[in-house]
Amino acid sequence: MQYDNGGELLVAHLESLGIDTVFGIVSVHNLPLVEAVDRHLRFVPVRHEATAVNAADGYGRARGSIGCALTSTGTGAGNAAGSLIEALSAGTAVLHVTGQVESQYLGSGRGFIHETKDQLGMLGAVSTYAATVTSARDAGHVLREASAAALATPGGPASVEWPIDLQYAAQEDAGEAVPSGGAPSPHAAELAAAQALLAESRRPLIWAGGGARHARRELAALLEATGAGLLSSNSGRGSVPEDHPLVIGNFATDPAVRALLADADVLVTIGTHFRSNETADYNLKLPGAHIQIDADAAALGRVYPARHALHAEAAAVLPALTGAAVRADADWSARVTAVRDEVRAALHDDIGPQAALCDALAAALPRGAVVARDVTIPSSSWGNRLLPIHDPRANVFPRGGGIGQGLGMGIGAALARPDEPTVVIAGDGGLAVHFGELLTVAQERPRLTLIVFNDGGYGVLRNMQDKYGERRSGVDLFTPDFGPLAAACALPYARIAAPEEAAPVLEAALASDGPTLVEVDLTALGPMKNPFTPPVKIPTA
Repeated sequence: MQYDNGGELLVAHLESLGIDTVFGIVSVHNLPLVEAVDRHLRFVPVRHEATAVNAADGYGRARGSIGCALTSTGTGAGNAAGSLIEALSAGTAVLHVTGQVESQYLGSGRGFIHETKDQLGMLGAVSTYAATVTSARDAGHVLREASAAALATPGGPASVEWPIDLQYAAQEDAGEAVPSGGAPSPHAAELAAAQALLAESRRPLIWAGGGARHARRELAALLEATGAGLLSSNSGRGSVPEDHPLVIGNFATDPAVRALLADADVLVTIGTHFRSNETADYNLKLPGAHIQIDADAAALGRVYPARHALHAEAAAVLPALTGAAVRADADWSARVTAVRDEVRAALHDDIGPQAALCDALAAALPRGAVVARDVTIPSSSWGNRLLPIHDPRANVFPRGGGIGQGLGMGIGAALARPDEPTVVIAGDGGLAVHFGELLTVAQERPRLTLIVFNDGGYGVLRNMQDKYGERRSGVDLFTPDFGPLAAACALPYARIAAPEEAAPVLEAALASDGPTLVEVDLTALGPMKNPFTPPVKIPTA
């Protein structure tokens, strides 16, 4: 195929991936790409390159596919690096296309405008794939190879740097397919032993991680066949809808769930990496009879020993386990459901007046609608655990733990699914990281409700310092008056200052066909019963 320039080639490639919206910032070093995308697709001019990647990430997660971000070279590519780290941590598919200086000056170190030292090395450190377009004949192949790497298992962001002279050049694309790696297959003996172990089990548990989101039907079949309890990491939430009576969810470190783990006679884990914050810094004890399934060979046995390690895609191997499974003891399944109800009721009580917001969101949101959650107390305490998730594509949050990324992810998700409301849960501290994106919301008018929990600073760290230290450092921040701020950005505004205001305010915001900024005044609302502190070790405590 012949293309007038690199932008036309990029558009053809994005259309082949089903991408209709691209996020980025225009520059002298990506102008042909931006102009072509803007002619044929939708280009969303975010205000920071980090947001371009976060929005592309959220777009891909909400669709269960891949998103695309366009940035400039040098500082622009560097600004994107933090958000690429998030996509790498989460294993989410992002095609990041960044500019580069003219090919004749590449690597010369002469200080050409926007040039930086070893940009490809920087991108390689924060991407699952990184490559340079070296000619107008190889650009198509590089784009296809990058996208295939991003979509493969374990996946992640793929970065392509494209010299500006080669963007302007006429492109000739041979269209050759990129070879795909074969699907992993477990050793027959290991699979047979796992089947035998499961057939003997009467007190089974299953733990679903992010890898389970690609095997929803197969996981549901195993759950029904066994009557097991289903735990999840944060990434695995919604793989089975969380209103299922056997879904305990993201409560593995709760004392009642620890007791279940202690009494279980087998644990099947699916595509989870046992992150520190979900295992009490690896102090959580798992059953010795552990069947671990993961498509990433490096993950098998890395954190917890696995009696039977199955290197496979979950969707391929779960039916074999389901076929061998027997039903759990009836009293075990009843205990699972009782524990499920117990941990939810305890957390609902513990968060005090914020329970009204959780309940109002659960009631007003359409089933499966996206809830993008920044790193903030409401997200960490109840948004990541108690607020029900029924579809893994609705479960959008920074899995690497970086603050300030939630709004960008929410913008991407809202534009990926324009016919339903999207919610962003953010704190005032995290939102301030990218206040400029309020202008993106004002310009693009997505159907997005931004809920800002205002406690005047970094509440998580404040609670830690109050609990373990003698003074506060760096946690109390100046916070704007959100009403005038919203008005300055032409955004509708509402305020919640009491539990009884939560339902009517959120119902009205979610019913809107455009954006709304909702401030939750935490001082007026009142405190949780117990201040939330993150599950991290404090050596001096």
